[in-house]
Amino acid sequence: MSIARPILVFEEDHSVLASLQFALSLEGYRVVDGEAAEADPQSAACLIIEQRFGAGDGLALLAGLRAEGVVAPAILLATNPTGNVRERAEAAGVVLIEKPLLSDGLTQALRSLLHHEKAA
Repeated sequence: MSIARPILVFEEDHSVLASLQFALSLEGYRVVDGEAAEADPQSAACLIIEQRFGAGDGLALLAGLRAEGVVAPAILLATNPTGNVRERAEAAGVVLIEKPLLSDGLTQALRSLLHHEKAA
């Protein structure tokens, strides 16, 4: 699968970011660091946000992007998410994927979200 619009990844750990970029590029996705100069959330196919990104609250980052009119589907990556994080993720309409990423759950979620976007 190859898509023209990029997937933006908001991950502060550069080794994890590089791993995600490599793995998802093998699946045909164009992956861009969410903080890179060329990153444009308005034109993203999907957002992948680490829960502890930035000020420590990836869902707050997503809320800010939504307030700016960003409508791309989102995936939240979280290690040992609390009940509160799960509830907030569900309320925000995002897919929650638990880390460590030991299965193909992330790529399955991407395929599902992007297929749904095409069908809509």
